[in-house]
Amino acid sequence: MSGDELTNGYLLSLGAVVALLPVTLLVWRRPGAALSSFWVLLAVAIAGACTVVAVHQGHGWTPGLSQALWATIAACLLIFAALGALVRESLRLSLLLLPYLLLLGLLATCVAGLPSAPISAGAATAWLDLHILISVSTYGLVTLAAVASLALFLQERALKAKRPTALTRALPSMTDCETLEVRLMAVGLFVLGVGLLTGMATEYMEAHRLLVLDHKTVFSLLAFVVIGILLLLHRVSGLRGRRAARIALLAYLLLTLAYPGVKVVTQIILS
Repeated sequence: MSGDELTNGYLLSLGAVVALLPVTLLVWRRPGAALSSFWVLLAVAIAGACTVVAVHQGHGWTPGLSQALWATIAACLLIFAALGALVRESLRLSLLLLPYLLLLGLLATCVAGLPSAPISAGAATAWLDLHILISVSTYGLVTLAAVASLALFLQERALKAKRPTALTRALPSMTDCETLEVRLMAVGLFVLGVGLLTGMATEYMEAHRLLVLDHKTVFSLLAFVVIGILLLLHRVSGLRGRRAARIALLAYLLLTLAYPGVKVVTQIILS
């Protein structure tokens, strides 16, 4: 990577962080602000993240940590916007989601200079693109489910302690958090299953084998099992509250290890 490309990469990433900052400050400093202001600033944040992804992937998918983090941020923002348009109560999760995405953006900016080369899938390029799109969507869905789980955890803890805070008052109710958690996990399970199938198809077209048990595949399969168990227990035994939230957060941790976690190991620890 040349010096000019490196500088442009840092500036592009920093610009996307700046685009994400106003909506984050709005939800924290003015929780009751007009929805019109929120949507305008959210659109600015989405445009910034999507621009970084589009520029990074202009010459093919680049499996770097910074690129993966920005793809995650863009996916989370897009899914969150769609969810908020359908379920207005879910917009209150922005108090937890947006600061987290801002931190991811800062991390992505810090590691923007790490070298990475575009990957080529030969004849399986279309399958690879589909698999990547599904993988990023899965991680975005499970991230939002994890945020709902964290909100549920905070709400239940405040209720048991009989000490509600300004934060818990601004978050969705426990019932709404639980509904969002379960529905997002259910959709995430389906999309993750499709992602595993497209990954197997890509692997078969490239190497004539269906499954390679590398770290990413193992953690993805474990996440699939954990989410499946969570949904089954919720349906059969009515599992809910902090116990369900802990399982949901475990699934998110496993997917984090499968997706950006592997890139941390390969690009930072082992480089």
